Amino acid sequence: CIVFKDGDDIELASRNERPFTRYFPELVEPMRAALPERCVVDGEIVIPRSDGEGLDFDALLQRIHPAESRVRRLSVETPASFVAFDLLALGDEVLLDRPLGDRHAALAEMLAVPRPPVHLCPSTMDQVLAAQWFVEFEGAGLDGIIAKRLADRYTPDKRTLVKVKHVRSAD
Repeated sequence: CIVFKDGDDIELASRNERPFTRYFPELVEPMRAALPERCVVDGEIVIPRSDGEGLDFDALLQRIHPAESRVRRLSVETPASFVAFDLLALGDEVLLDRPLGDRHAALAEMLAVPRPPVHLCPSTMDQVLAAQWFVEFEGAGLDGIIAKRLADRYTPDKRTLVKVKHVRSAD
């Protein structure tokens, strides 16, 4: 999900520009409070499982529904969270050509004070901690971790990352 904030205006959109704002009304006010006056943030909309042990992808799929009454009901029954992982613009400055390390540092500073349901995606350069997350996050239902180069610029519509997934086989 790409979040566009300009003053009080918040727009949520998929990476292929499909509008999401109406499907996740419970995120609008928290984003107004958590994000600076003008910015564009790349991240993920997630729904935690009811047992608190991971994410519920099926519940997320149920949220994309044409009926306004269902959208409102589900926004209360299965509220979404937003996990931010990249800062694409801040104020009048477009950051796409800046290295990921710079963009992430600005994002971390921007979201230094926790304001659930808006979260900063955890990140590390510590290989031991990354290995620990790889094991722990599997138990939460996540299929792996993402590795990115800190020097890379933002590349829309291109996969310039490595997704390290768990491998399962019958062998």
